[in-house]
Amino acid sequence: MINILKQLFGFGPKVNVKELIQNGAVILDVRTPGEFAGGHVQGALNIPLDQVYHKLDKIKKMNKPIVTCCASGMRSGTAASYLKNNGVEAYNGGSWGGLR
Repeated sequence: MINILKQLFGFGPKVNVKELIQNGAVILDVRTPGEFAGGHVQGALNIPLDQVYHKLDKIKKMNKPIVTCCASGMRSGTAASYLKNNGVEAYNGGSWGGLR
């Protein structure tokens, strides 16, 4: 059960997300447009969590690793898990503030 929860929320093996970003990974901020407008990582793409499912083809066409972020890490974990399960190299970056 613990492993299922870890996978669901993106808590897998530790990866250096800052290094991934430096090497060209896309930062995908899954917060609402209002939250995003209040502050975000420079260069981040804003696709709210409830839209990630509909934008899967667009995300796949980027052909780059994806680092998801949100306010606390919960929504980004859900997004990263969904993307991974659909063939995208994705990592939960946690809170957007930690990626700045």
